Amino acid sequence: MNYSQILGTGGYLPSRELTNHQLATQIGSSHEWIVERTGIHSRRLAAPEEGTCDLALQAATQALQAANCPAEELDLIVLATTTPDMIYPSTACLLQARLGNQGAAAFDVQAVCSGFIYALTIADKFIKTGAAQRALVVGADTYSRLLDWEDRRTCVLFGDGAGACVLGPSDRPGILATRLHADGAHQHKLKVPGMVAAGQLQNGDGYTKMAGQEVFKFAVKALSEVVEEVLSAQHLPKESVDWLIPHQANLRIIEATAKKLKIPMEKVIVTLAQQGNTSAASIPLALNQAVRDGRIRPQQTLLLEAVGGGFTWGAVLMKY
Repeated sequence: MNYSQILGTGGYLPSRELTNHQLATQIGSSHEWIVERTGIHSRRLAAPEEGTCDLALQAATQALQAANCPAEELDLIVLATTTPDMIYPSTACLLQARLGNQGAAAFDVQAVCSGFIYALTIADKFIKTGAAQRALVVGADTYSRLLDWEDRRTCVLFGDGAGACVLGPSDRPGILATRLHADGAHQHKLKVPGMVAAGQLQNGDGYTKMAGQEVFKFAVKALSEVVEEVLSAQHLPKESVDWLIPHQANLRIIEATAKKLKIPMEKVIVTLAQQGNTSAASIPLALNQAVRDGRIRPQQTLLLEAVGGGFTWGAVLMKY
């Protein structure tokens, strides 16, 4: 066994849809203004009674069914989220209990929009070293709860959702190369300031703050470079990539990155228009959608990439 392989995928979006037309009336904007700047037409919002674990459970259950893997066989659960249901226990532990698993290692990863790339990379190492045989990797966020709905620079961008996959060992090529990076010097460009102390939110208001142009410039450069890293690690040309699955942050970033990499948009999985930026959930949601609609087929070469607050960024090159 030399590889970890995705055995099944899953995804979940809340039922409530918030369209640009509905949102525009709240923020003094228009559908056209939002689409021009983001590529987003609508997004899904979790119901008041839905938590991050609720979304994660739906996606995880679907992935386990697709992998024909009972929850009790899992020996690793890695959940990427920026919006945990509690300070502790981790949302991964909450999910573990909901699934009925006992004994698997379970923990959260916080790398914001790069969270799924980080979580998938960690699980890959566990599988490749034999430390785990079945790993559940989840990206889930109720990011709408970190938004100031009067700040049209940020509230138009995000939505809620969850995506998941199950990993297992394989003799045939699966995950080929991964690269992770971070640079905390850029922390002020994309952040949610605040901490809980004495039962109160302190040192911030808990809302997303973003320097949009600076994030855009950094993202295009960082994503292009990390994609080159994983391709170089396997001595593969860009032309060998069947599908680019980017973090669904902003259509301008996706198009600029694809152009810089000389990958045609026909080979890019884009789900942004109807989902918005679902943070750690966006890549596994896009992966699951393309698997289920038949675009992604066995042994195709996939390239996953993301950048998130921190800044964090990374890429995964794999055979499906």
